[in-house]
Amino acid sequence: MAQDTKVTLRSLNFYQIFLRQHTKEGTFLSLIEDLPRIKTLGMDFIYLLPIHPIGIEHRKGSVGSPYSIKDYRAINKDHGTIEEFKTLVEQAHKQGLKVMIDVVFNHTSFDSVLLEEHPEWFFRRNGKLAGKVGDWWDITDLDFNHPELWDYLIETLVYWANMGVDGFRCDVAPLIPMEFWIHARAAVKKVNKDLIWLSESVHGGFIKYIRDNGFDAASDSETYQAFDILYDYDIHDEYLGYLKGEIPLNDWLNQMIRQEYVYPKNYVKLRNLENHDQERVAHYIKDEHRLLNINGLLYFLKGATMIYAGQEYGVSKRPDLFEIDKVNMKVPKNLDIRNLIHRMAHLKKDSLFQSGIFNIHIQDLEAAVVSYENKNSMTVGIFNVGNVEGEVKVNLVDGIYQNILYPNSVEVKDGKVELTEKPMVLFALKKNV
Repeated sequence: MAQDTKVTLRSLNFYQIFLRQHTKEGTFLSLIEDLPRIKTLGMDFIYLLPIHPIGIEHRKGSVGSPYSIKDYRAINKDHGTIEEFKTLVEQAHKQGLKVMIDVVFNHTSFDSVLLEEHPEWFFRRNGKLAGKVGDWWDITDLDFNHPELWDYLIETLVYWANMGVDGFRCDVAPLIPMEFWIHARAAVKKVNKDLIWLSESVHGGFIKYIRDNGFDAASDSETYQAFDILYDYDIHDEYLGYLKGEIPLNDWLNQMIRQEYVYPKNYVKLRNLENHDQERVAHYIKDEHRLLNINGLLYFLKGATMIYAGQEYGVSKRPDLFEIDKVNMKVPKNLDIRNLIHRMAHLKKDSLFQSGIFNIHIQDLEAAVVSYENKNSMTVGIFNVGNVEGEVKVNLVDGIYQNILYPNSVEVKDGKVELTEKPMVLFALKKNV
């Protein structure tokens, strides 16, 4: 864990945006018009997928992947100009939002500007440009055995930090030496000591695959040396298995309990149900009550929270990474999810979600009961993610409680609560617990 990471980051709300697909124009200026809505939703950060020029050589699709980058220090003209990007950052700050950009230093496009200037900075197999692993044939890997490459990339990060960027989401960061990220963090800190470092960590199976092929890949514990927040891909297989109906809910929840003793005390995970690499949660869960409850559960999990633009309306289609494929942000709108996210995002600002004692109370039913407590109070979340009937056990004294999320009261009887179709959040002072 980066030594100066604060547990207050657990209350952060990130809104992931694929700019090409987000507005009709797909530009910085058009996004500015949407900032008030995003802020009202309860978000703290807008996180933009890569905003740089996309390579043409070996391009996938007609417009290409934003992760096949030609120039790290330039702006994709389809999004606007560097001055318009600065305007977006300024306007976001005026709205009380911060801006995070994607940093993709593991690889470049095959026609990267760096290839002409510094061909020695690239990984080669049998003398030819290549990726170390995988079938990403539109990109080629950089070779971090060159100190000059480190200097160039760190200078690039400082450049964007000076532009007013508030955070870096670092693509497949564990495939790049942690020593590089530690040096980069120290350099950027001189410009912005509060800049947030988010690592896209990788699945445990992929770490082993990389290592088995003779390359280095950092575990989550190692990655925390340099980063504030990590994806929760270490438990993604269990999450996906649950969504597909292959394993029970408790298998996923038990993995979160394991994280409590595997990682440092002040660890911060990025909790998300979907992103640009994964199918949307509404693709798997069609029942509107189950979908509502799992979105509520998301905000009760320990760590920062991210939603992918459109998730708040129950959008089920993941936008194509290689083509123009606009997200339908207008119809159909599931305002129940939007309104719940709005409530939960603001609720999570309570310090209890930052430093309170976190517990998942395993049940016999397909429902999640999660609590946070300190010496004075306890907050309990009850999420009927299976839309089942029955009772769940709660660590509250018998009595009548107000559901913080909806205008209904909830009875605790014999230490149990009857499940409903909607999520419940109950608050109690410790003298009543």
